[in-house]
Amino acid sequence: MQISLIITTYNRPDALLLVLKSVEHQSLVPNEVIIADDGSNDKTQELIDDFITHSNINIIHSFQKDKGFRAAKSRNKAISKSTSEYIILIDGDMILHHNFVYDHKKNAQNGYFTQGGRALLGQKKSNEVLRGKYVAFNLLSSGLNNRKNALHSNLLSKLFSRKKNYLRGLKTCNVSFYKKDCISVNGFNNNFEGWGREDSEFFVRLMNKGIKRKTLRFNAIQYHLWHEVVSRKSLLKNDQLLQKAIDENLDWCEMGIQHFL
Repeated sequence: MQISLIITTYNRPDALLLVLKSVEHQSLVPNEVIIADDGSNDKTQELIDDFITHSNINIIHSFQKDKGFRAAKSRNKAISKSTSEYIILIDGDMILHHNFVYDHKKNAQNGYFTQGGRALLGQKKSNEVLRGKYVAFNLLSSGLNNRKNALHSNLLSKLFSRKKNYLRGLKTCNVSFYKKDCISVNGFNNNFEGWGREDSEFFVRLMNKGIKRKTLRFNAIQYHLWHEVVSRKSLLKNDQLLQKAIDENLDWCEMGIQHFL
């Protein structure tokens, strides 16, 4: 099964570099890495160009103009460029455990999407990591919050991972699904602009379509670099779009990935 790893980014080339370095160290390297760029300046393009010259990773830069936070549209555009049957979505400030891609692949299951977890790096530790440009972490690494999420164990993962549909904790910073399932609900809703709920609304439509949630524990681990809290000014409008999908049991959106296919 071929895998496309899609990384969302916006003007954080220092963090994106570490994410890409962690992809290089994967026990299973994805068939392609697509960078879903929501309008970054030239520094991100320069980083990507430089990385490509020194790496064997197959990297595609999917770019859209900067018109504010439009992660839904950026993800759709990137997914439309993918040539693989299975998609893993992460954010551009998530350093990956070396078995991250392998864990998602081994847990892939028809009729399910898979949600992973993350350990949080504090502000001081994140700054140290960005300066030192290192990507190797484990359960005992200093500066980790919610440390239990850094424990990698196949046995514990089998015991504590769950298959149950609910919205809490669903995030596109660590999720995977079959591309065909994404297309069946028309992907993300391009009408979402500004931070918040575009991921939840997508998952609601997947579950309404009959695609169930699998929540991984102790596998598919990420280390999340600290960042400032982004603006929540669009949250009220986006909450309304999410509630509409819930109330009307929607499994399709009109403005979705078909715009790019």
